[in-house]
Amino acid sequence: MGSQGVADGREGAIAPAARAADEMQLIALIRARDLRAFEALYRGYHPRLTRFLLNLIHRPQLVEEVLNDTLMVVWTRPDSFNGASKLSTWIFAIAYRKALKALKRNDDPVEDESAARRPAPEPEPDQQLGRRQARERLVTAMGQLSPDHRAVVDLTYFHEIGYREIAEIMNCPVDTVKTRMYYARRHLKRMLDGDLADWL
Repeated sequence: MGSQGVADGREGAIAPAARAADEMQLIALIRARDLRAFEALYRGYHPRLTRFLLNLIHRPQLVEEVLNDTLMVVWTRPDSFNGASKLSTWIFAIAYRKALKALKRNDDPVEDESAARRPAPEPEPDQQLGRRQARERLVTAMGQLSPDHRAVVDLTYFHEIGYREIAEIMNCPVDTVKTRMYYARRHLKRMLDGDLADWL
């Protein structure tokens, strides 16, 4: 998957409008049962969903299962995407619901203690060491939050998704997202110090 990760990293340079147009083409092809289009979408979303799910459910053994369940919905029920939101919002909403169901099924309090030490799915240049260390500290602190609060922080800081889209993903009012972010940030600032706390 290493070469795919590099390719996926290059996708970040594509303008959002062009990426959205490409995704709309992919979902249209998936509706026509085009397996290659689905594989392209799978490769594009795998690293993003992996990061999101690792931070949300803290159970590495469940991540691949939830991710595959999420993308299976995309393959088997593409017509349930009605175009009212971005494709990414629809997919992250499916992942969020699947993750919460998985957490309820496996409600034992097992914490992913290796989360802070696990490298990010994509390679990072050496000059980003400080940023990676800050991310590791933030992920460790996020482990103390509830799944809902973790999801808001993760979608905001690691996926750069706005509150309105997060509200769609989590199926709640925008004010609820803002409230969750307020309490999450307050908790994280208590746990973190210095520049990282200021960044929040």
